Amino acid sequence: MEELSQDTRNILGLQLPTDPRWVDLAGLSLEEILTDHAYCEQKAATTCISLIQRYSSRVKLVAALAPIVTEEWGHFRLVLAELEKRKLALGKQRKDEYVNALIDFQQKGGDSEGRMLDQLLTMALIEARSCERFKRLSEGLQDPYMQKFYRRFMESEAGHYTLFIELAETYIDKEKVRARWKEWLVYEASVMLSIDIRGDRIH
Repeated sequence: MEELSQDTRNILGLQLPTDPRWVDLAGLSLEEILTDHAYCEQKAATTCISLIQRYSSRVKLVAALAPIVTEEWGHFRLVLAELEKRKLALGKQRKDEYVNALIDFQQKGGDSEGRMLDQLLTMALIEARSCERFKRLSEGLQDPYMQKFYRRFMESEAGHYTLFIELAETYIDKEKVRARWKEWLVYEASVMLSIDIRGDRIH
């Protein structure tokens, strides 16, 4: 499997690249990818809403995530419009093995600070991996229009990834955040190795 470029490592911190075969499979299943992508954007918006509700006393978190809700929902509408343009229905939501595996790694008990940290780092990882996948699509799809389509999403997700890290460091000791982030990166790489390569899924 190819290695991530140093630039991608520096930006995203990911330890393992997407298997290059995924882009070819995605290109053959573009309708399925668009459906899964739409639901990814919808879930990103609703998760941010849940974080705002859960941590409503964290003024900076609420202020930072409120516009992300709007942006992610706007992304959902963009993907939905692309489906409609192709005369395709949204379709049913699919099980996301990748995200479910990340949730399994979250701290469930213990102190509330640790739980909040893991929730923010989970979002950071999802955004980072989405960014890497969108980069693959923007470079690997044959259709120039879809290359530009996914380039737009790639640039947006890169900014979201850093936001969740910065929010964690706003409320929690920076060294603790960085140490836990390293654990998350190792775990995420193991998840990527364990799940099947599927061209009908963003993750």
